[in-house]
Amino acid sequence: MFTGIVTDIGEIVGFTPTAQGQLHRLRIACRYDQATIADGASIACNGVCLTVVASGVDSDRTWFDVDAAAETLALTTAKHWKVGTKLNLERALKIGDELGGHIVAGHADGIATIISREDLPDMARFELSTTRELARFIATKGSITLDGVSLTINTVKDVTFSVLIIPHTLTVTTIGGWKAGAEINIEVDLMARYAARLTEMK
Repeated sequence: MFTGIVTDIGEIVGFTPTAQGQLHRLRIACRYDQATIADGASIACNGVCLTVVASGVDSDRTWFDVDAAAETLALTTAKHWKVGTKLNLERALKIGDELGGHIVAGHADGIATIISREDLPDMARFELSTTRELARFIATKGSITLDGVSLTINTVKDVTFSVLIIPHTLTVTTIGGWKAGAEINIEVDLMARYAARLTEMK
């Protein structure tokens, strides 16, 4: 489990697809202490929970390897990742850690597309669209995870919604580089999903 509070921005420095294109082995450079990264550890990469299969240090820079499988490639923006791609990173939540965002599973539900970006004096406003299936879990003032970042929904209209991003978040995540037309990993709030399921069962 995660909280949607990004703790580092990683960079893909190695990329090895299989011949069948069903699995991508990624090497991600980061600022984490390599001694704290165990094989089998979970790290959210742009909101996608991936399992560490190896780690090390190269030129004083920590790296870890993960595999992105066929389902991940089909459902998330991982299909577009390449060497040089920057990723929001978050280590798995530990019991006793501060819960600064909201409960995040790291299981991306799909993709949202940025419709527009508006740079305001003190923040940036993004309008995004998603599928009708996911839009039913999105509500004004509710929580959502976009590329691994826990955010509060500002407005909702049909399958579109908006978020306001403060300067700190623009600086410490990849959101500062978002542009209209970009695809973003989306994970809806678990509570919204369960509430919808309970309603359906009545």
